Amino acid sequence: MKKCVIIMNPESGRKKKIKTYEEFYDILRKYGYDTEIILTKSKGDGENIIQALNDDIDLVVSAGGDGTLNEIITGNMKRHKKLVIAPLPLGSTNDVGNMYGLDKPVYENLEILLKGKAKKLDVCYINEKPFIYVACLGEYINMAYATPRELKKKYGRIAYFLYGIQQFHTKIKSYNIRYKVEDITYEGTYSFIFISNSSRIAGQPDVYYDVKLDDNRFEVALANVKDIRELSRLLVLASTVDVKTIPDITYYQTNYFELEFLTPLDTSWCVDGEEYNSNSQKYIFTVNQNMKMLVPKETENILFEG
Repeated sequence: MKKCVIIMNPESGRKKKIKTYEEFYDILRKYGYDTEIILTKSKGDGENIIQALNDDIDLVVSAGGDGTLNEIITGNMKRHKKLVIAPLPLGSTNDVGNMYGLDKPVYENLEILLKGKAKKLDVCYINEKPFIYVACLGEYINMAYATPRELKKKYGRIAYFLYGIQQFHTKIKSYNIRYKVEDITYEGTYSFIFISNSSRIAGQPDVYYDVKLDDNRFEVALANVKDIRELSRLLVLASTVDVKTIPDITYYQTNYFELEFLTPLDTSWCVDGEEYNSNSQKYIFTVNQNMKMLVPKETENILFEG
């Protein structure tokens, strides 16, 4: 039989506690897999677990949220032999899972994945740190990683809103930056920076209408928003039209992006929903295609070129 390992974060999600693993074993056995389930116990475990797996593993299922998936992909990219990853969403937001159409009950999602196809996937990097769908910076961005876990477990996605209210203020900080794209250098003042490889960000679907996850490129969106009124207007626009068509947003599609802060950076990046701390003032974004993801047939033609 083929070999599958499920790396599961037992703390992910709300109302999705797994009381028994028998159905996981039964479903995977039906598709020809002998399965082992390994539970994460602390932050970073997913990365360490996949790095320690044998090369004869045919499939690794990431059962958790976007942060768990990031850990597993980070560890996978450090392996000499990359393993095929399947994203099984159990978290409170699940941007990646929802982008793939995995919005059904967990066991149904698992079967949808197992009927899918392994596709070459763009893995982006911020300096040496991989990310699978977004690296972003700006006011309120920290809600993704700073919202207390207990609040997320109790209220799900609404927990981010409840936490955000506590941080509310009218003026939004901007940063002076220098950036290089397509061998041209620019300078400007921006309050929000999004580097992404996804059609869905922060729970908002169709941020970009024509994203391809295997085109060896990522999307860059820069915006200078001065206050909460401007931010509200921009969020409404972003929910109704393709972000790259909004005049107030500077947009690029590229495979290499350099960014340098000319004023001190006093906040953390949010990378796939988790905090990314760095003392650097300069960041280089690149893309690597040396990995495969198991994706549903229904979204394969929509999200992938090849």
